Amino acid sequence: MKNKTVTVTDNRTGKKYDFPILEPTIGPDVVDISKFYSDTGMFTFDRGFTSTASCRSKITYIDGGKGKLMYRGYDIAFLATKKSFLETTYLLLHKKLPDKETLKDFSLEVKKRSFIHEGMKKLFDAFPDRAHPMAILAAGVSALSTFYFDHLDIDSPDEYMEMATRVVAKIPTIAALSYRYSQGLPVIYPDMEKGFTENFLYMLRGYPHSHIELKPIEIKALDTIFTLHADHEQNASTTAVRVVGSTHAHPYACVASGISALWGRAHGGANESVIRQLELIGSVENVDKYIAKAKDPNDSFRLMGFGHRVYKNFDPRATILKNIQQELVSELNLDSSLMAIAKKIEDIALSDEYFIERNLYPNIDFYSGIILQALKIPKEMFAVIFVIGRTPGWIAQWIELKEQDSIKIARPRQLYLGPTERTPKY
Repeated sequence: MKNKTVTVTDNRTGKKYDFPILEPTIGPDVVDISKFYSDTGMFTFDRGFTSTASCRSKITYIDGGKGKLMYRGYDIAFLATKKSFLETTYLLLHKKLPDKETLKDFSLEVKKRSFIHEGMKKLFDAFPDRAHPMAILAAGVSALSTFYFDHLDIDSPDEYMEMATRVVAKIPTIAALSYRYSQGLPVIYPDMEKGFTENFLYMLRGYPHSHIELKPIEIKALDTIFTLHADHEQNASTTAVRVVGSTHAHPYACVASGISALWGRAHGGANESVIRQLELIGSVENVDKYIAKAKDPNDSFRLMGFGHRVYKNFDPRATILKNIQQELVSELNLDSSLMAIAKKIEDIALSDEYFIERNLYPNIDFYSGIILQALKIPKEMFAVIFVIGRTPGWIAQWIELKEQDSIKIARPRQLYLGPTERTPKY
């Protein structure tokens, strides 16, 4: 039905206000309150924006109740199990999946653009030993604007795509170099003979003039993690990218803002927190004690990697990663104490009414942390892995913002609770 509205009544005056209801292609209807303040003289209050749609988007859809995630209409299970990360990247950026020839050309372009300007090495040299890779990565991406200043103000679709491919290609290289510099290790350049994900693992683990063996299951596991992280609607880091983009800042600044937001422990740092918590628990024998602590309302301890802000059912990404984890265990003969601890916690959480009633199912962070450790990726690189995966989504969101007829700068309002005007004492 067209022209649907919702009526709001001010119970102080009895005055009624009508606001239009916007219909999505899928998902809940949305009340357009853009004129709420001008009509009523009031603001709405929504902490964390949990009930607020901040934009129109055609990229990603989540149904938290059903545990469903789609990119451009494709279910995440299909993309993560049948398509590669580069195919998913192309889908997010170009709005369609590539055919074989297109994918071949796109992959070659990404390889060619994966090398960074030699002048950027001076930037890495400036950081102290043991600087966190996320700090170096954010600085490195921001510094791209000084080497590719032709993209500081871009307006055409061709320029968007050139910039998008450049950022997607260079971030894994910057990420790998950021880690190697933080550890004092020699630089490893991209290898034109290797695919996207294999190349990153090679740059992370390799040594000059030596061969390293990367098993197909390792490449598959990391590629799947990249795909599962590629976009996730209007989360904190994506919102940061859009908010900064609304100021007409250049795309490198926008991506750097996303990296900084993702660094937060409650966002991209969650999977690292899972591993640190498993290390804290220490052994399978201690699991029951920590489960009891998690249930105790008077105890501040909370299990990391369980429950989700959006998903009120099983996180669909976690289901896929659980299967990948089982493949890793089987093919690499993994048998770690942390995996044993995680397995017992998982078994309890999936059968205990306390967790079931509260929808505290294992989420993507629970499995991704364990898998990344199995892939011998250092904990300080976990959030960096997230960045590599999320970059295509950030760029797709930025492009979608730029393609709008007009960009309205983000400017939330507030509920002011400070002092009223004070009379100064002279």
